Amino acid sequence: MGEIRIDALLPSEMAKRAEDLGVRKAEMPFRKMFMLAILAGAFISLGAIFATTVSAGSMAIATPGGEAAFSTGLPYGITRLIAGVVFSLGLILVVVGGAELFTGNNLIVMAWASGKVTTGALLRNWVIVYLGNFIGALGTVILMFFTRQYTFGSNAVGIAALKTGVAKVELTFLQAVALGILCNALVCLAVWLSYSARSTIDKIVAILFPISAFVAAGFEHSIANMYFIPYALFIKAFDAGFVQSVGDKVPHLEKLTWQAFLINNLLPVTVGNIIGGAVLVAAVYWTIFLRPEQA
Repeated sequence: MGEIRIDALLPSEMAKRAEDLGVRKAEMPFRKMFMLAILAGAFISLGAIFATTVSAGSMAIATPGGEAAFSTGLPYGITRLIAGVVFSLGLILVVVGGAELFTGNNLIVMAWASGKVTTGALLRNWVIVYLGNFIGALGTVILMFFTRQYTFGSNAVGIAALKTGVAKVELTFLQAVALGILCNALVCLAVWLSYSARSTIDKIVAILFPISAFVAAGFEHSIANMYFIPYALFIKAFDAGFVQSVGDKVPHLEKLTWQAFLINNLLPVTVGNIIGGAVLVAAVYWTIFLRPEQA
């Protein structure tokens, strides 16, 4: 009889699990993959909603110049820590509930490097999942806009949402790439650690600290930004009365445009996310644990 183990999987076993999951993800039928991707976009948006709400009224956002654009109540670091802990809800829902997230799927590179997934299948997964994530996030944005939840807390939630959007589109291209690299290194490490889990609690604990770290540090996640920035854009575009009432509390609001979202943030952050997840995590762990030994 084989030995029964209750311990977490070892890293070499995690690498094999990552490889097998990569094959299954790449071979998933279109409809299932797309629907699970829409769910993931919505799940990450729920984490973003949670983070925006709990940090509203005591939120400090560092602008590219380094100064605090908005700061009341709790110290910057404590506010970011709280936001990071609650934002972890998004990836917990993805991993435990089951969904397809573009940034986490950068780990499919491990199966691709082993020759078990073709380049075409890898890119097919990334494109379908990325678009599905975008739809899920935008659908959540529309629903949230109609809730008018941004007016809660004497408009504090909306002010926080607008300031978040402005701060993100003010990043320089190189800065956004670098922040994206570090972000998805942590996201993929969270997913990687969850591969060692033997229970739901294991998965949640494995996810909590890497995700809290990336949010607290102010790193940039492309899928989360598909919610954060369009939500701010919707408020700006479709509630002129609200914007007029809080406009003096949101500097540089004129910089918040769809073009700035797509070019200044989403493009470089996506590039950075791919580098951080596919290269710094997937390729490194493949080289350590799965690369065939040279004769």
